[in-house]
Amino acid sequence: MKSKFLSCVPVIILAACSTFADPVKLIFDTDIGNDVDDVLALGMLNVLQSRGACQLLAVTVTKCDEDAGPFVDAIDTFYGHTNIPIGCIRGAPEEPTKFLSLVETKDGDQWRYPHRLMRSSDAPDPLRVIRSVLSQAPDGSVELVQVGYFSNFAALLDSEADKDLVKQKVRLLSIMGGCFQTVDDNNHFCEFNVIKNVQAAQRLAHDWPTPIVWSGYEIGVAIPYPAVSIERDYAYAAHHPLKDAYVAYNPPPHERPTWDLTAALYAVFPDRGYFGLSTAGSVSIGPDGFTYFTPKSDGRDHFLKVDGVQASRAREAFVQLCSQLSK
Repeated sequence: MKSKFLSCVPVIILAACSTFADPVKLIFDTDIGNDVDDVLALGMLNVLQSRGACQLLAVTVTKCDEDAGPFVDAIDTFYGHTNIPIGCIRGAPEEPTKFLSLVETKDGDQWRYPHRLMRSSDAPDPLRVIRSVLSQAPDGSVELVQVGYFSNFAALLDSEADKDLVKQKVRLLSIMGGCFQTVDDNNHFCEFNVIKNVQAAQRLAHDWPTPIVWSGYEIGVAIPYPAVSIERDYAYAAHHPLKDAYVAYNPPPHERPTWDLTAALYAVFPDRGYFGLSTAGSVSIGPDGFTYFTPKSDGRDHFLKVDGVQASRAREAFVQLCSQLSK
């Protein structure tokens, strides 16, 4: 039985058959392990790379866990992309996660989720990876997608050389972070990615030299991933890392918000009408991590908006992309 979420299939198929003359070049920065939306977003970007819509230049990790880098590698490998550079942050291990340890599973003497990176500490430092990728890219050609802590990209502001490199090479930073609407009657909601490192978030919001589009907490909440897709659409693989991570994190009938997917989808398809944009303005971060937006005609920042029709279209796009056959 096919998924009932098929109303937009002609639109999705059209996108699948399109020829992309200039794939969007991306660095994906993630705190994979804290939530499963990072896993879905990385899987979606791998599918979009297979379609020729984007090129994952690197994946950098802000989660201190020895299984974080290997899990990223396992997802990339599942989709046939074994050469994407991975950079992992160093530091004291954080609290245990619900699904990263899946990457250690073996069936007999074979990895259930094949991967070559064995430990995060075996990967290079994220800044080293980012510098290398940016230095080799054409000017103004790279988009950065940040869906976790602000530490990696904020660190690029610590030296004038790195900041100049960003100015020269990066055309857009797409962030899943902050909150720009009332959430459950709370008009002072402080979002997780920001409060995990408020100082880095303040630094980035104040000093980042390129345009930023923010996907606030409210956007992902408005587009929950359908449980029926997890139950039905991944059965083509005996062990699918996206489905298995989702079930380990919080199984159906739970429908997880698609926070990180929204920032990734916008970065690749900003002109497909999946989201609206606010007026231009300036984002600042308060001492408690609350995000303030001040409209300014020449502002660097915008934040995403979504109505009911857009939410339905984005939801279906997520289903069709995330569950696409890996080969």
